[in-house]
Amino acid sequence: MSDPTDPTDPTDPTDPTDPTFDFTRTIDRISRSLALPDDEARAQALARQLRLTKPTGALGRLEDLSVWLCGVQGVCPPRPIERPRVVVFAGDHGVARTGVSAYPPEVTAQMVRNFVAGGAAVNVLARLTGATVRVVDLSVDADLSDLPGVSDYKVRRGSGDIATGPAMSREESEQAVRAGMAIADEEVDAGADLLVAGDMGIGNTTPAATLVAVLTDAEVATVVGRGTGIDDRAWMVKCAAVRDAARRGRTRQADMVDLLAEVAGPDIAAMSGFLLQAAARRTPVLLDGVVSGAAALVAHRMAYRSRQWWLAGHRSTEPAHTRALDRLDLEPLVDFGLRLGEGTGALVALPVLKAAAATLAEMATFDEAGVSDRDDSEVRDDRETDAAG
Repeated sequence: MSDPTDPTDPTDPTDPTDPTFDFTRTIDRISRSLALPDDEARAQALARQLRLTKPTGALGRLEDLSVWLCGVQGVCPPRPIERPRVVVFAGDHGVARTGVSAYPPEVTAQMVRNFVAGGAAVNVLARLTGATVRVVDLSVDADLSDLPGVSDYKVRRGSGDIATGPAMSREESEQAVRAGMAIADEEVDAGADLLVAGDMGIGNTTPAATLVAVLTDAEVATVVGRGTGIDDRAWMVKCAAVRDAARRGRTRQADMVDLLAEVAGPDIAAMSGFLLQAAARRTPVLLDGVVSGAAALVAHRMAYRSRQWWLAGHRSTEPAHTRALDRLDLEPLVDFGLRLGEGTGALVALPVLKAAAATLAEMATFDEAGVSDRDDSEVRDDRETDAAG
């Protein structure tokens, strides 16, 4: 837990109602004090990989993932991932009413109820992979108070149309970031050992594309995708919305809270805070699609070391996602043409990460199995060749 009396503590109280919470001070403290994954555990993992009963590098990227996992867990061999938790950040976007999506805004609230009932794709994949799902209503344009706990952090009903004006006020933006930080604290304190940030919001790829355009200095047409499967006319409407929002957003890059207020929405702002606080709490995150990628860009601007605690679960078909991953220098685990959101791509990738942990932790070493290793001189020669070229 955080200690507000400790000036070296990277986490301040994150309950949005806590009167001792100092938002600016907390973000600055996290940025300055955020720890990197454990180098010693990483070194131990690399050394163990050399002793396992296999040719060096034979498990390909699984080996790299196992080393990353040891670093973020701070131990080698890595612990199995036993309590993965998906948090779906839900919110409506005013721009959705302008024709940027193939579905009406009412679907957002309907899907929140579907998540709670366990009938969505993310629920199915969570059951398959041993994860659990929580959905949080930050700005759904409906009354969901009959769903226990879902609207505890609600900032507002819907957000403004970013094509013509701000998504929300600065105060609401700060409230949403703080909510995301509090949610991360709750999940870590409850025992989650891996977090997934999912999303639900009709039209949410429009603010996501806008954030990516602003934070990577990209041309609008290169980051706007088809979202829910829109036609050419809707794509042009979406491009115009992103163009106009990005024009305003580019003047607000000095302050991420202001940028989120102008072109995002409470759901994406909360996700940004969630990713930032997960890193501050030294808890790994498996990113999902373009919305989590956009939120990650924001969190990375707040604290540049935070990305060391994240993995890219998959690559969405949305072009903005590739742009975001490139800027974050994250290579996706899978690329299956998914574009659903919800956390589904991350959950498809989760078994790969579990396999990486299991192989490093459970495989026998050459000595344990009584298997002959390669000749030491051959290994040395190979390493010298690798180092030279």
